[in-house]
Amino acid sequence: MSTGRPRSPARLAVLASGRGSHLKNLYEACAQGILNAQICLVVSNNLHSGAWQYAASKDLPQWFCNTSADGIGSTVDQALATCLFEHRIDWVITAGYLKKIGPITLAAFPSRIINIHPALLPDYGGAGMYGRKVHRAVLAAKERESGATVHYVTARYDEGAIIAQNRVTISHDMTPDSLAEAILKIEHPLLVHALQGLLTHHD
Repeated sequence: MSTGRPRSPARLAVLASGRGSHLKNLYEACAQGILNAQICLVVSNNLHSGAWQYAASKDLPQWFCNTSADGIGSTVDQALATCLFEHRIDWVITAGYLKKIGPITLAAFPSRIINIHPALLPDYGGAGMYGRKVHRAVLAAKERESGATVHYVTARYDEGAIIAQNRVTISHDMTPDSLAEAILKIEHPLLVHALQGLLTHHD
């Protein structure tokens, strides 16, 4: 029987550019106590994204990352790292975030930034491989299965160490849209499961 104090919830930042389904999934997992964590910052480079709107609806702290203004390369990188520090973030989750994480932020959060990718890495990853592009490539190669991968973020796209994977079988009539839908169903629990393990391991 433990006599120690209950550990404080981990402070999460979610970086998202799109619909925000992963943000919503993580928020609900935190709210239900499935994750001993709380979302303390939502970062997006898209003010019209579902993720940005969802964060606003839940009164989550938000920061707009104006990547289009990053004329000298390191400006946004330094600003992001500073923002994460100011919000005392423990873990950074990139979920449908379509901009590369810069070296300053990577150095500031070593092995604390994770991403979920809609394929079985190391295949079908790398620059430009996101969204439907991934699923079209998988189907064009006539693969029998695909899936999702949670991995650490490094300086090279989708090359960080793999944390967790799950698989789906590809049926003969699948389209990029139906494959994406099938994979999304396993992505949500996979990301939560991977985070559970990381939070427990780093307790």
